[in-house]
Amino acid sequence: MALQKNELSDRKKLILKTIVEAHIRGGEPVGSKYITESKHLTCSSATIRNEMAELESLGYLEQPHTSAGRVPSKLGYRLYVDTLLEEYAMTAKEIAQINQLMKIKMSELDQILDKASKVASAVTNYTGFAIKSRARSVTVTKYEAALIDAHSFVLIVVASNGSVKTRNVIVDSVIDEHILARLTAALNDLVVGVDAEGISLSVMISLENRLSGDSVLVNTVMKSIYEMLGELDSGELKVSGLDRLLQYPEFADAENLGELLGAFERKNDILDLVPETDGEDVNVVIGKESSVKVINNSTLVFKPIRSNGKTVGAIGVIGPLRMDYARVLTTLDNLGGNISYLLNETKQLPEGDKK
Repeated sequence: MALQKNELSDRKKLILKTIVEAHIRGGEPVGSKYITESKHLTCSSATIRNEMAELESLGYLEQPHTSAGRVPSKLGYRLYVDTLLEEYAMTAKEIAQINQLMKIKMSELDQILDKASKVASAVTNYTGFAIKSRARSVTVTKYEAALIDAHSFVLIVVASNGSVKTRNVIVDSVIDEHILARLTAALNDLVVGVDAEGISLSVMISLENRLSGDSVLVNTVMKSIYEMLGELDSGELKVSGLDRLLQYPEFADAENLGELLGAFERKNDILDLVPETDGEDVNVVIGKESSVKVINNSTLVFKPIRSNGKTVGAIGVIGPLRMDYARVLTTLDNLGGNISYLLNETKQLPEGDKK
């Protein structure tokens, strides 16, 4: 069994930290000479080599091929992230990039997350992603409608998870502002607070009665509502900067890269990896800690986004195991804080100011 951090000597911790950070920067195995020169240790290279050999036997380092140097193992990265990481000081440029998010006027979560995933990718130089969590029995809190012409209108639903969906509805019967007002009032009276499974026959009959028995209109509208509720339940994944993966030799293998890209396309693999959580801390998933097989040689870092006391999504990045963890964790922590502020600020705006 590998030793815990408090069971390692200070010298072993320093050596491990030095190797991790040097490998992150250069991607090459790190030898004892580099450690001696960079940290000005008073002990000999032979002593350093012995310490490195012990760290390897404990599972924190690996020796690739016949190289005299070592690279961190997944366990070594985990120990580094959990206990040896130093706080990263963001540059003025990085702070400015994150603060750009605060200047945009957006009221919908998916718009904010789409922009945030681009910022995460730009600041960290890894692939950024944003998740809108799967809803749990999402319902509609408000219905609105706007007439287009005598046979069509826009139906707008405001969901319990803060999302807004619109759908163009085309009907065979003739409709006007009066009929549309009656429809909207009936929906707000009878279908607010009802999830997709709760759209029962009795609800449909009640709507028909309110609309003078117009079953065709009711069936068409309820079909649109059912579809929109299904979309709101499914969760969303937005990805930015996929091409950044190509900068790292770890993703040079076309088959491995293709499998990773496939995980993003399937989206459920990633949605399942970022569960709803009550915490607000940045999460680091290293290699085989992930249930997604194709991420075994990658690291995924994400921060949950919370609004009104609930987790509504996450912002994160994916990259090689030798990720610049200090920079990524600080970036996502700041970015996630800005998103939560934007969401809460939007909730406090008067209705007329939500643009």
